[in-house]
Amino acid sequence: MAYSYSIRDINYRFDDLKDLLAKASPPRSGDYLAGIAATTAVERMAARMCLADLPLSIFLSEAVIPYEADEVTRLIIDRHDGVAFSEISHLTVGDFRDWLLADSTDEATLSRVAPGITSEMAAAVSKLMRNQDLVLSAKKCRVITRFRNTIGLPGRLSVRLQPNHPTDDLRGIAASMLDGLLYGCGDAVVGVNPVSDNLSGLIGLLNMLDEVRRRFDIPSQSCVLTHVTNTIRAIEHGAPVDLVFQSIGGTEKTNASFGINLDLLHEAHEAAQSLRRGSVGDNVMYFETGQGSALSADGNFGVDQQTCEARAYAVAREFRPLLTNTVVGFIGPEYLYDGKQIIRAGLEDHFCGKLLGVPLGCDICYTNHAEADQDDMDTLLTLLGAAGVTFIMGVPGADDVMLNYQSTSFHDALYLRALLGLKRAPEFEAWLKKMKITGAEGQLLTAASDHPLLSVLPEATGAQDERNHSD
Repeated sequence: MAYSYSIRDINYRFDDLKDLLAKASPPRSGDYLAGIAATTAVERMAARMCLADLPLSIFLSEAVIPYEADEVTRLIIDRHDGVAFSEISHLTVGDFRDWLLADSTDEATLSRVAPGITSEMAAAVSKLMRNQDLVLSAKKCRVITRFRNTIGLPGRLSVRLQPNHPTDDLRGIAASMLDGLLYGCGDAVVGVNPVSDNLSGLIGLLNMLDEVRRRFDIPSQSCVLTHVTNTIRAIEHGAPVDLVFQSIGGTEKTNASFGINLDLLHEAHEAAQSLRRGSVGDNVMYFETGQGSALSADGNFGVDQQTCEARAYAVAREFRPLLTNTVVGFIGPEYLYDGKQIIRAGLEDHFCGKLLGVPLGCDICYTNHAEADQDDMDTLLTLLGAAGVTFIMGVPGADDVMLNYQSTSFHDALYLRALLGLKRAPEFEAWLKKMKITGAEGQLLTAASDHPLLSVLPEATGAQDERNHSD
């Protein structure tokens, strides 16, 4: 179905819903690369005005990728909750924006309506919003998940401790892990991106992380961020798997490029739940997403990258994950050119994920060839903190020595907590006080030279076993 809107007697025509959504998107390099972006600011405004007048029900009758051709589209349509949608079914996209910003629309209302909101509805309304609208609306959304602690409570900020190492050296990973714990980080997850997919090496990493956790009774969870099939194999070999990780996208073809489909994710979810390792909940999945992944995989089908990203959250929502985060600037300037585009994308992703009921965190990051710097990341960090982001990354020095990109540090988390008065997950907060890592008010204490964590490195990891890092 074609759409049109006139400005100053010039009629702007949009071929179909996906064309309209693409033309209404804020400028970003990925959409220009795909050849789908608005060519002028006036065309972009015409698309937004046209989009604002569309009823939300349009998104239930016109798919941006055909139902018959894409299992993510089928998931979005088949899981749609008509009862939840009935509360907002009379609204246009523009009305929906006003409804989201109204004082009367509160956390309970948004939680009730979330199952009736599709990814495309969320993406559409985000295109009509200023940055402050994205912050304020996301702040109202509350998504709480549990495994060994409780993540997403009001006034809380969690941190993924990311102790990566360029050779998967166990002592190096353990040193970064202990460093992060002494800075009060790690309540979201201690998550390692491995260099190798060698199964024995992966199991060795899982055993080491679990050994440290059990020794100090840390109320958190660990994860080795390998392909889902490797994690299933590790479970079959009796490895101590807490969370199953997988990168996901918003189209079937994108997910196929990752070597996955929905059936495989269901298999992994069931395998992890069968272990029953959680103590306070059973959310066992950890997903990562990022704008540009669909275009990079040639799986966008002419859909703009932000709408593709919102569709990825429908995949995440299906599996009730403990954690989901957008790795917002990781793919590079071909998709998000500069700091302004990265900031906007991070706010959009966080808003859309939370609106859909997904526990959304953000890897606030950029690559060294992007037109961005750490000041841009400070801005996004602060905005997301105000918006109630579920978790951020804690990387030693904010510089990941294995993945070779810039993220956020242990110190950045301390800054955000001090600025906004944010606490950690309650179970983890209590553990930090018991371990004398933080004081009674949650302030960081200087660790004494005989602190128990400082004695664990040689003993917990021992001599590095020889491991075959070949594929």
